[in-house]
Amino acid sequence: MNEASTQARWYVVHTYSGYENKVKTSLEKAIENRGMSAYFFDIQIPMETVVEQDGDKEREIEDKVFPSYVLIKMIMSDESWHVVRNIRGVTGFVGPGSKPIPLTDAEVAALGIEHEEDTPAEAVTVKLAFAVGDTVKIESGLLEGSTAVVEEISADMSKVRVTASMFGRNTSIELDIKDVRRA
Repeated sequence: MNEASTQARWYVVHTYSGYENKVKTSLEKAIENRGMSAYFFDIQIPMETVVEQDGDKEREIEDKVFPSYVLIKMIMSDESWHVVRNIRGVTGFVGPGSKPIPLTDAEVAALGIEHEEDTPAEAVTVKLAFAVGDTVKIESGLLEGSTAVVEEISADMSKVRVTASMFGRNTSIELDIKDVRRA
């Protein structure tokens, strides 16, 4: 790090697992305390809304898109580099050796981190509370109250194929996702 860039670019910082929010908060305080707001423009932890479905229960949760990473729009200089590197929980910038590499315009566009006013709302990801191989409880139908093992989940996540014991024999049954929940 010798020369200072005059243009603000997006950089990726690697953090300890679970330290993303602490790093963001600490960095914002350090920028304010050192009067370096002219070098830093935005700090983001990309999040996505995930709908977790368990039987007929759904709940929305916020999930990190890139766990252990924080995105920072900044003007790179020796001083700004040191501010970021000395934040507790930061392991380093993404790039070879000690030279941070900014994201390209195409990467920034693909990540959708610079929002336009007319950008459509973010997509919601559906996540089930169970996966193939998990034991589930059947909530309705002839086998209500029975347990079964998930064999397959349909691509659109509307149906699930399970193996349940019926009259002492293992039987494969297709059910609606809302008819089973994690056991």
